[in-house]
Amino acid sequence: MEYRVIGKTGIPASIIGLGTEHLDGASGRDIDSTIHAALDAGINIIDVFMPGPDVRRKIGHALKDRRDRVLLQGAIGSTDIGDQYDISRDLATCKRYFEDLLRYLQTDCIDFGMLFFMDSDQALDDVSENGILAYARQLKKEGKIRAIGASSHNPDVAKKLVLRGWIDLLMFSINPAFDMTPVGENTLDALEGGFHVPNRQGLRPERHELYQLCEKHEVGITVMKTYGAGKLLSAEHTPFSAAMTTTQCIHYALSRPAVASALVGCESAAEVSDAVRYLDASAEAKDYTWIFQEEHGRLDQACVYCSHCQPCPVGIDIASVHKYLDIALLGTDRIPPSVRQHYLALPARGEDCITCGQCETRCPFAVPIMENMRLAETWLGRSAT
Repeated sequence: MEYRVIGKTGIPASIIGLGTEHLDGASGRDIDSTIHAALDAGINIIDVFMPGPDVRRKIGHALKDRRDRVLLQGAIGSTDIGDQYDISRDLATCKRYFEDLLRYLQTDCIDFGMLFFMDSDQALDDVSENGILAYARQLKKEGKIRAIGASSHNPDVAKKLVLRGWIDLLMFSINPAFDMTPVGENTLDALEGGFHVPNRQGLRPERHELYQLCEKHEVGITVMKTYGAGKLLSAEHTPFSAAMTTTQCIHYALSRPAVASALVGCESAAEVSDAVRYLDASAEAKDYTWIFQEEHGRLDQACVYCSHCQPCPVGIDIASVHKYLDIALLGTDRIPPSVRQHYLALPARGEDCITCGQCETRCPFAVPIMENMRLAETWLGRSAT
């Protein structure tokens, strides 16, 4: 397994994580085998947003004696009032369900307390005005959570969460179809409607800018909807010319700036095994660029961090250099020291480019890589400090 540190928390998470939504309603035996398979594979981050006592209790049983091996994301505001999933912005209700979460999971604390379903400006107002944000901060102070996070599907609201400094971690829905959804289209509506997203316009800049903003402010991202609820894997439901593979979906998510872990929904040990095959997959198996090539050149000269340009003869990680350069060019305010530090920590940087041009001949999107290596050194190199 590989691990990435989540933003500025200093906490390392496995690059593949486990989403447990599909375990709701499963038997205790199936939940045990799925979670044990994940932990045995080195997966160390699990999201538990479901509010029902039965699934929480069974997950708690599966984690018994292994709690110290896993990072837990738990929701603040997810309820099942009326025997169905619901969102509460009532402080007393949020407290009760969070305390139940700890009790059912048989733990005194979880790692990430996630403000649940932050998809509107009204949600921002509610958690601030109703005392829920203050409650999350108190939980952190008391050691009942290690960091404050939020889950969102709306890039504009997510940006506000980052810019207000409320969160250390963002769980966001990331996959190629969502990232191509036109402005004004609700990604969840597109998902429920068969995932045939009309009028795709290439990567949407507002979503890409969110990922860059998270990297800039050292807010880590864990990814939900990595497979698009399985529809990206289905020839019948995919919005593309062919179904994607689990490896392609995971690689796309992990290629976005600030992403620490791609959470995948599994309901069996076999599905866990399928997900972790990503770790041994070839570059060809991970390749997702055919999706963008269907977009009729709309991505020309834009790096999508696919690493088709590799290998570099002098060892430059070209995708990483582009990520840091994109963040440096995002807006006009000061470049965060951490971005420059990450760039300077690379074993080889823009200054090492020998302008051989091999990378540009391999790039599917005509990115001016050699020029961008020069720009990266100008903006981020030692002479720029």
